[in-house]
Amino acid sequence: MGASGIAAKKIEISGVVQGVGFRPFLFGLACAHHLCGHVSNTAFGVALFIQGEPKHLDAFLLDIPEKKPPLSQISQMVSTDTQPLALTDFTIIKSRDARTKSALISPDVGVCPDCLKEMQAPADRRFEYPFINCTNCGPRYTIIQDIPYDRPNTSMTSFAMCPDCRKEYENPLNRRFHAQPNACPVCGPRVFLMDNKGKQVDGDDPAQAIALAAQFLKQGKIVAVKGLGGFHLAVDAANATAVDLLRQRKKRPHKPFALMAARHSSLFKHVYMDGDEKALLESYHRPIVLLRKKALAQSVGTGLAPNLAPDNPYLGIMLPYTPLHDLLLDKGPDILVMTSGNRSGDPLSIDNADALDAFAHIADYFLLHNRDIYFRADDAIAKIQQGKLRFLRRSRGYAPLPVDITPPTDDKPANILGCGAGMKSTICLTRDRYAFLSPHIGDLESVQVHNFYKETIEHMQKILDIRPVCVAHDLHPGYFSTRFAKRLGDQGIPLIGVQHHHAHALSCMAENHLDGTVLALTLDGTGLGTDGHIWGGEVLTCTYDGFERRVRLDYLPMPGGDAAVRAPWRMAVALLYKVYGPGIMDLDIPFVRSLDKHKLAFLIQMMDRQLNCPLTSSTGRLFDAVSALLMICRDVSYDSQAAIALAAAADVEEATRTAYPFGMKTGADGCRIMDTGPWVRQMVADIKSGVPRGRIAARFHLTLSRMMVDAAATVAQETGLDRIVLSGGVFNNDMIFSQITRMLGAKGFKVYTHSIVPCGDGGIALGQAMAAAALQHKIFYHEAHEGHEE
Repeated sequence: MGASGIAAKKIEISGVVQGVGFRPFLFGLACAHHLCGHVSNTAFGVALFIQGEPKHLDAFLLDIPEKKPPLSQISQMVSTDTQPLALTDFTIIKSRDARTKSALISPDVGVCPDCLKEMQAPADRRFEYPFINCTNCGPRYTIIQDIPYDRPNTSMTSFAMCPDCRKEYENPLNRRFHAQPNACPVCGPRVFLMDNKGKQVDGDDPAQAIALAAQFLKQGKIVAVKGLGGFHLAVDAANATAVDLLRQRKKRPHKPFALMAARHSSLFKHVYMDGDEKALLESYHRPIVLLRKKALAQSVGTGLAPNLAPDNPYLGIMLPYTPLHDLLLDKGPDILVMTSGNRSGDPLSIDNADALDAFAHIADYFLLHNRDIYFRADDAIAKIQQGKLRFLRRSRGYAPLPVDITPPTDDKPANILGCGAGMKSTICLTRDRYAFLSPHIGDLESVQVHNFYKETIEHMQKILDIRPVCVAHDLHPGYFSTRFAKRLGDQGIPLIGVQHHHAHALSCMAENHLDGTVLALTLDGTGLGTDGHIWGGEVLTCTYDGFERRVRLDYLPMPGGDAAVRAPWRMAVALLYKVYGPGIMDLDIPFVRSLDKHKLAFLIQMMDRQLNCPLTSSTGRLFDAVSALLMICRDVSYDSQAAIALAAAADVEEATRTAYPFGMKTGADGCRIMDTGPWVRQMVADIKSGVPRGRIAARFHLTLSRMMVDAAATVAQETGLDRIVLSGGVFNNDMIFSQITRMLGAKGFKVYTHSIVPCGDGGIALGQAMAAAALQHKIFYHEAHEGHEE
């Protein structure tokens, strides 16, 4: 402490503290506590020097975590005593460069109420300005090239601020102080409207562009809209003809369309929504929220097109998250279909010229702007299950916020790259206590997605300054993510292959900070097993560095391989063949009668001879089989369609009544097998007896849940383990999730589920990284002690 009774401290604050109003917050807080000093952004986070009377300093330090800006997240605050300086005020100084880049990047944030109010005020200079933003809202991740998060490192660098905006930007007490995308109609980005031939149709008037786009939407036209992280294709959700036309042009016959609704839209009368769902919908993250339809919403005459989400009990709804969205909904229809703007199988378009080239054959008009999107980000998709947030897709609004993976031990994961799976891909980079998952990348099937995948890794390595010392990948040699990892291995980076379902289990362990050995129930569609077969219905015992498969679903052949994934009827044939053999030809049930006898005979011959019939224990394929067997979904046009339709058809009142009989046997390798025969025979008997398919579908769900819980209980009895993690995309099924968690709880299990990363393949990369970290540590420990032991 100085001779005058003045104390001074240096404080380093890390976390999400850039671009969220943290420096002006500290400025105002320091002034309120009569303190002097200075603050700056660094590549680490925020560097603060503060001095004053000790009692004021103490109060200031207590207030930082209590009163921090709403979008900020403090991960660490390190305070060091130092000597006072000759200061008379508090200042915000220019960002300092640093070798290590550790700052956490904020995701893109929905428009805030203050900006909305200004945009709607005719006297305000930003009246109806579609790029209004402040420190508390607007783009972040999608406009960043590098850190520190300052304007020259963003796509706003080409827009020089006018005097009025510069004054706001430099005033620490202004809401727009150092808001990097700060702009106005005088100096900022502009919106414009083009037809699908590339001709501008708005007379170079931004207001006219939005008004015309809204008018065209009312007329049933398809309008491509450039948003925060990419393009949407929009139509009036009440216009069935327009929705059908979009399906036809986009070649998307069945997959549900996401909706964007004005805040006070009548749409919300037609879905069930509790307090948690409402809070999620209105959060600044602005995900697509899955809300269950009311019966009224599934009938004609509700004001909604009937073909928005066929054979699906949910509607995916989001609120507007950019000012442009608000203006469109205000001037046009108040409910819009907002589906991804891209070529089929390709990533979102983010460039104006690319969008015109990619889907001019789909959209009639293009509402564009001249602010570049540096990095694409799909909309996040989430739901509330048993009162907790669950992600189907963790993307815009959430990524790349880190997952805290602080282990119960002192071991910290090294810098590791988890390459993810082949479907619903994300990548993961780890550093110390953090795992950074990328926004959704998608299915790695096209060259364009391959390029996006590589760009994502390069971009995240750059902005996070993480250089992997080890790379983890899936065991499937055909995945692009595996081939990418192998190329890194060729450059000398150590590689670790991680079994798909082990990675699923570890992702759940990591987000729940579990260590030691746990049971894992992994239910999904596809994952290559260590025996060369395709897994997906397993009970495992797991640690971070290994697993043992204890119980599995009975193997079914997949006649035609991948063709069986696209044609559930093939899996229904395989299921019946497993139980009845060639006798399937004589089964007198509607499904068998509907089949072409020549095709059926050919599939039976394939299975008899084991030609192109890989074996699978996949729960997803079992859902496909039952869906087709009940004549609900014979062929699919999108992933999980048959399972979703089966769940939608299930009679919920039957869901907790009587399960079908089932048994368990032991395989040649010692792994127990959940026997298919008993329940399939009883299901076929129900079909013959004319039992309603809704009742059969419900009994199937209950049977599967009870089989899995009984299998887990058997392993628990043998091992003494009572902690169980649930992972895999099947747990997106509400009926399965609720039944299994309830039954496990009743048997005394401590049940751990996902709420930070998706339970599906979007969370795989995290589990891969955790396995690699454990194995790296094990190898290092072994090598360190090897000489001593000799």
